[in-house]
Amino acid sequence: MSTSQKQEPFNPFDPTGMFKDMRYGTLDAWSKMMIQMVNTDVYAQATGAILDAWTSTSVPFRKAMETVMTQVLANLSMPTRNDVISLGERLTNIEMRLDDLEAKLDEKRPSPSKGTGSKAKPTSGEK
Repeated sequence: MSTSQKQEPFNPFDPTGMFKDMRYGTLDAWSKMMIQMVNTDVYAQATGAILDAWTSTSVPFRKAMETVMTQVLANLSMPTRNDVISLGERLTNIEMRLDDLEAKLDEKRPSPSKGTGSKAKPTSGEK
């Protein structure tokens, strides 16, 4: 029994008292045993081997699920994950090009603080 639980005196009129004590004792023993077991290198290695096996065997199932989902989405005329990623990359590329164009335009524009007070000459197309 853990130290946080108080030992109740034996009550002969409580039919479940003995079962409660047995349960607490069993849970405490299991808890100590499991803590000792999971804190070993052997347990860590076994868990690692199981996880490695699981991840390597789950790859074919994941690929099959992706193929099925791609077909379902195509039949529903919905974009796949790759379509959304491709669109995002294209939009990022467009945004970068627009930023570059804006920077080039800012370089060619005369700054208003450099003028002598008169308007700058209009370029072709401006009035």
